[in-house]
Amino acid sequence: MSPAVLLSFIIGYFLVLIVVSYLTSRKSTDNATFFIANRSSKWYLVAFGMIGTALSGVTFISVPGEVGNLAGSQFRYFQFVLGNAVGYFLVAGILLPLYYKMHLISIYEVIERTLGKVSHKTAAAIFLISRVIGSAFRLYLVAIVLQRFIFDEMGVPFWLTIVICLLLIWGYTFRGGLKTIIITDTLQTVFLVASVILSIYFICSSLNMNISEAFHTVKDSSYSKIFFTDNFVSNKFHFSKQFLGGIFVTIGMFGLDQDLMQKNLSCKNIKEAQKNMLSFTFVFVIINLFFLSVGALLYIYANREGIAIPLDADTHLPRTDYLFPEIALNHFKGVPAVVFMLGLTAATFATTDSGLTALTTSFCVDFLNFDKRKTELEKDMVRQRTYVHIAFSIIILLVVLLFNAVNDASVVTAIFKVATFTYGPLIGLFAFSIFARRRQVMDKLTPIIVILAPILCFFIDKYSTVLFGGYVFAEELIIVNGLLTFIGLWIFSKKKTTEELNLSYA
Repeated sequence: MSPAVLLSFIIGYFLVLIVVSYLTSRKSTDNATFFIANRSSKWYLVAFGMIGTALSGVTFISVPGEVGNLAGSQFRYFQFVLGNAVGYFLVAGILLPLYYKMHLISIYEVIERTLGKVSHKTAAAIFLISRVIGSAFRLYLVAIVLQRFIFDEMGVPFWLTIVICLLLIWGYTFRGGLKTIIITDTLQTVFLVASVILSIYFICSSLNMNISEAFHTVKDSSYSKIFFTDNFVSNKFHFSKQFLGGIFVTIGMFGLDQDLMQKNLSCKNIKEAQKNMLSFTFVFVIINLFFLSVGALLYIYANREGIAIPLDADTHLPRTDYLFPEIALNHFKGVPAVVFMLGLTAATFATTDSGLTALTTSFCVDFLNFDKRKTELEKDMVRQRTYVHIAFSIIILLVVLLFNAVNDASVVTAIFKVATFTYGPLIGLFAFSIFARRRQVMDKLTPIIVILAPILCFFIDKYSTVLFGGYVFAEELIIVNGLLTFIGLWIFSKKKTTEELNLSYA
């Protein structure tokens, strides 16, 4: 299928999103609509739409690709997903009630009320940095796929591809914000889920198998191993590391992330928000299992047809991220190619659009104090919000172009890892605000503590085999990161007076 035909479907897809944006924002474009959708979102729409946000375009192409990589990942990612599920239950049971009790717009207001203004700004800044890097990284990885399979053949430069993507996102989110995103994410999740299910169907048809035969083929293949319980010390795929890492990564990157929690806060009340979380968790686990099955079937098909894993254009090393698009666009073509491209587009933009809205919300509330400026005209604040929205679009553009200029997978991955390191301090900050409520931290030292903790973690990770008898860290390193932050806050804190304690959570 020609790039022009694929592009026409993507354009049609975005036209639908823009129409949805117009219909959802024509009656109201105020800040309450943009930030929390007037707290009127239906829990089932939020639950379904969050699937698209949680499963980025990176997940869409990387999880299937990782199943057959040279490191022997197989279905080990599902161990992490099971940890994610437990993490979602903890978020629903501990963090959501706290957020609703305090009537928050930005979740980082918790920190201001319990630890102080500097700690509050520090937590918000951590989110802004992490989300900018994370959103840009996810957009970049998927954009290079779009560039390779569509825009290169049309002579469109990479920078223009990114500009077009961000203009489209800005175009359907700048008026309605979260109220629009609740609907568009639902639509995008429909495309994503349909794409995964149809991909399984198309691959099974190509292998002359029905669903039952495909299930048994995957089950009996060398790709389907889920639980890794050997070599606890040196194996980063060990179940305990992946499971614990999954729990705490979820708490940090979901429960303490303005992007994903903002949708929960748009529900009418805590009960609906919790129903949303529990429903989302069930679907999230099933969809990830589908993604892993797609990966196994792709490798089975590739082995049968003699299709090699595509090589990276710069390193000339196998790039498993390219296997799914390679087969979908160059071997299946036709309807499967369109289904894949729409699913990839939906997964990518469901993540980026909500990230852009959350960045705008956090900056407006945490740094510009929108929630405290009661006497200012609404139209003036809407104008400022629009400027902030544009500014973050430009920042993401610049970061994506920086990734492309570096053009070194190891460096770009290292930059993204820096963002994941920053969620550990958020866990430490929130844990201290909840479990050490009777202690008052030395507020001005918080920025130093949250910088030192990830630096120490970096060296602990780098030299863990020497320091801990060959131990290799995986995702559970985030626990160490959060613990170091908590200990630092405890050391530089004192017991609160009765008056200070009464002001907490007031």
